[in-house]
Amino acid sequence: MRTLFHPLTAKIVDRFRNMSIQMVISLSFTAVAVMGVFCIGLSLLLCFSDLSKTQAQESAQRLLAQVNLNLDSYLHRMMRISDAMYYRVIKNTDLAEGTLASEMNLLYDENRDALVSIAVFNSDGGLEGAVPLSGMKASADPAESRWFQMAIERMENLHFSTPHIQEIFDDPDHRYRWVISLSRYVQLTRGGNTESGVLLVDMSFSGISQVCRNVELPNSGYLYLTDRTGELIYHPRQQMIYTGLLEENNLKAAGYPDGVHEEEFQGTRWQVVVKTVGYTGWKLVGMVPESGLIGDSDSLLPFGASLLLFSAFLMAFLNFRISAYISDPIRRLEQAVKDLEAGCESIEIEETGCYEVRRLGRSIRSMVSTMRHLMDDIIQQESQKRRSELEVLQSQINPHFLYNTLDSVIWMTESGRNMEAIQMVTSLARLFRISLSKGRRVIPLADELEHARHYLNIQKIRYRNLFDVRITAQPGTEGLFTLKLTIQPLLENAITHGMAGSVEDGLICVDARREGEDLVIDVTDNGVGIRPEIVSTLLDENRPALRTNGSGIGVKNVHQRICLTFGRKYGLTILSEPDEGTTVRVRLPALNEAAAEHYRQEDSL
Repeated sequence: MRTLFHPLTAKIVDRFRNMSIQMVISLSFTAVAVMGVFCIGLSLLLCFSDLSKTQAQESAQRLLAQVNLNLDSYLHRMMRISDAMYYRVIKNTDLAEGTLASEMNLLYDENRDALVSIAVFNSDGGLEGAVPLSGMKASADPAESRWFQMAIERMENLHFSTPHIQEIFDDPDHRYRWVISLSRYVQLTRGGNTESGVLLVDMSFSGISQVCRNVELPNSGYLYLTDRTGELIYHPRQQMIYTGLLEENNLKAAGYPDGVHEEEFQGTRWQVVVKTVGYTGWKLVGMVPESGLIGDSDSLLPFGASLLLFSAFLMAFLNFRISAYISDPIRRLEQAVKDLEAGCESIEIEETGCYEVRRLGRSIRSMVSTMRHLMDDIIQQESQKRRSELEVLQSQINPHFLYNTLDSVIWMTESGRNMEAIQMVTSLARLFRISLSKGRRVIPLADELEHARHYLNIQKIRYRNLFDVRITAQPGTEGLFTLKLTIQPLLENAITHGMAGSVEDGLICVDARREGEDLVIDVTDNGVGIRPEIVSTLLDENRPALRTNGSGIGVKNVHQRICLTFGRKYGLTILSEPDEGTTVRVRLPALNEAAAEHYRQEDSL
């Protein structure tokens, strides 16, 4: 096979070498153009396919979001009914002196369109009141019911059951009512004493079924609803599934997180869109088949082939004309050179054609100009490289304590400590406002100290005043500027590594002063200190980065940023003794506003 194709390949290569420049350009451009059209067409087809899938996903997600809102509204109504029954009726009734009947009837009449029954049971499962159904079946044992046990075991929660037939009370109409039960633990009052009880609100399943029934997903998809374990609550073909005539992948779908997933089930590729219903753990699952999203491929292929052929002919014609425009001046120049080689003296060399041909005689001057431009480019690239290194180090300062701070705010709010939560959120907002500083690297010293103060306010609340803080700026520092986010990483290390292991009252001091033409900032703690062999390696550039409980940047990052910005003359010095504490000294140039403006102009380049 190789011996067969080798002469043919050699012949094609030889012929290609003997072609004119016009033919080479024309054929090359045509081949490249055809390949480009083919690639573009294939890309458009793939993009169209992805767009169809994306549109189907977005449409399904919007529909599920709307259904989720409707379900939330429906469940909130049931929760409001439960709250009204508990706080307006049960809390205000002493069962030794009165009954719950009249108030329960009023509440039921207000919401009879969504309710099947309301009932209150004592801790033994005995009925204390119920509307509109009040006669319990002889076989009913509420205390053994799942909803009753869940309410007693988890007193703080509301519990929603899966759809089931109401089987506690005798129905005078002898109807089988499908309901979803909401149960909760309540405290009953009897003779001035409180005892445990359970409130049961049976809501009609038709309300949830109506919310989900009329949803039409793209490409003949459908929607169903499961509980957190995967048990079906609603399905458009629920009866067929229960009778075993149809299968659904609901158990697997219940384990999916919210979002869009792809799976293959019963030989069909599906896009599975999942949305969790709040307060219940239920999951809305939208099933959209992928087949048919792209459209009829049989009609797309002939159209694409026709477009490719037409584009090839058009590109061949245009390339032939363009190649002629490029190659004709070169051929005339070649002929003139041959004439000169032949000894012809009266040869006129035309200055026509492309820009390169006309500028050939002035190439040396262009070369000098190009070299100057290259030198400027090198200087600019070095400056850009330096700014990039600073930006990389700056980008590492992403306050790790943000997540813990927000968790603390949530905990304080839930615990009723609103003033501390407000103080923490206010400090957090001001801290990040100073951190941004309109993108400037150099900011006033007062802003940097204010940033440190807000950071320590947050940390004092988080660590429950484990340490005290003292921030001072001595006379002579007014109007000076400093590198942004210099103090906060040092404070974070002082808290994480100094205060965390301290058994005495902690103290962190920040002191800013001017020493001649330098600005010196000391960050001191009375924590556990650092061993000398570790201190000697903390600022070593070759020391590998260590994972810590802090932000992961540490003193080395701050030291590198200062050196890159102001030179090796400046940076950090670490003074520490075990069990005595640590002082990190920051030395910077004493920048006034005019000097700081120089660095701000560099930031804007």
